[in-house]
Amino acid sequence: MTLRRTKIVATLGPATDDPDVLKRLLAAGVDVVRLNFSHGQPGEHARRARQVRIVATELGRDVGVLADLQGPKIRIEGFADGPVELTEGAAFTLDTALDARAGDAHRVGCAYRGLPRDVHPGDVLLLGDGAIALKAVRIAGTRVETEVIQGGTLSDRKGINKQGGGLSAAALTDKDRHDIRHACALGADFIAVSFPRTAEDMGEARKLVQAAGGQAGLVAKIERAEALQQLDAIIMASDAVMVARGDLGVEIGDAELPGWQKRIVAAARENNRMVIVATQMMESMIANPIPTRAEVMDVANAVLDGTDAVMLSAETATGRYPIRVIEAMVRVCLGAETHPIGEQARDFERLDSHFERTDEAIAMATAWTAQHMHAQAIIALTDSGATALMMSRTATHVPIFALTRHESTRRRMALCRNVYPHAFEPRDLDTVKPTAEAAAYLRGLGVLQSGDRVLITKGDFTGTGGTNSMKIMRV
Repeated sequence: MTLRRTKIVATLGPATDDPDVLKRLLAAGVDVVRLNFSHGQPGEHARRARQVRIVATELGRDVGVLADLQGPKIRIEGFADGPVELTEGAAFTLDTALDARAGDAHRVGCAYRGLPRDVHPGDVLLLGDGAIALKAVRIAGTRVETEVIQGGTLSDRKGINKQGGGLSAAALTDKDRHDIRHACALGADFIAVSFPRTAEDMGEARKLVQAAGGQAGLVAKIERAEALQQLDAIIMASDAVMVARGDLGVEIGDAELPGWQKRIVAAARENNRMVIVATQMMESMIANPIPTRAEVMDVANAVLDGTDAVMLSAETATGRYPIRVIEAMVRVCLGAETHPIGEQARDFERLDSHFERTDEAIAMATAWTAQHMHAQAIIALTDSGATALMMSRTATHVPIFALTRHESTRRRMALCRNVYPHAFEPRDLDTVKPTAEAAAYLRGLGVLQSGDRVLITKGDFTGTGGTNSMKIMRV
């Protein structure tokens, strides 16, 4: 059995609404589905989440659901007579007081009222993912008067970024607060917060999740330049992070993006958090049946960096080949995982650290021992999934089977690199019997064979948390 360590997140949309397509999508290898709250209505998201649960149950899979909040959308408004052509050196004004449909070749409205406050002469504003660049010349009341320094065609509702960051819009909007309640009601396993600047933004989101009675893990989308200055604090305030390369690349520049991707992935792993790499991973497959070689290299590079998951957006939500793109992702991930180039550099470097927590010490000792004994598997008897997560932060190639009775834990572990969740509740809580029962359970599934060497982690009292022991045994 070939096990894929890197997980796949796929965005749902019109292209996946057919139940048969969704079933084929999950069967092809999707581990977590993404509901994009920037589009669609609450009822639509709830329907898709229900269908995922139904199909996953039919397939005997634990599939996570990630609700991705829209966040503050800093955009221009619209044009009266359609798109306009901006030429280099021309004057162009962004006016927060202008009517939403009154734009022309000289000015356009802006939906973000705080723009004149955040912009100063000399600042560069980037529109449409950086396709158009405007240099601020003068701020006058509600107007930001600019000079076009990179022209092109500008159409309605294009996004605005400030080069280097500095737009002060709050991470959570009123819509996001409503959507958090809705995401908790539909049972989301993860909620992604767009454009957080500080750990406090993530703390506010967590309070809202708790108030709504949700159990979702929080994903911080790193897409603001300011977030990079607070990276470790944001990571620690989150359960996972996403390298959201679209807006981040616009704000910091494309040349800086590859290095920061590697730094974010490494920082998440060092802090025992999961990490997703996203944006344009196989963008050409929206319309084409095979990826470009550059896209193959991009996905493989993220795998070699040690990311937990790679994410698809429009490729599956609206693309022509949603099944083929998952098959391509699976193929590239498996191919990259046969070349542990990046993992050699990370090989148990954390063993030089000081461990305060018993479960972390057990996790590190287990991963190291399994790797050096050439064990066939690690079995983590777990309630929260924490021990399995910590073991997965090492460079071990030994598969980690997270056995738990908690469905919410299994769905969260679906995002975690090299962790394979299974439903399991021992019949006897005696301190010895659950380990043999767990090994027998996996043997019954065909995952393990007689004679396999396995390592098992557990607490003294199964079901009460607190991993404090490791056992080595033969199946």
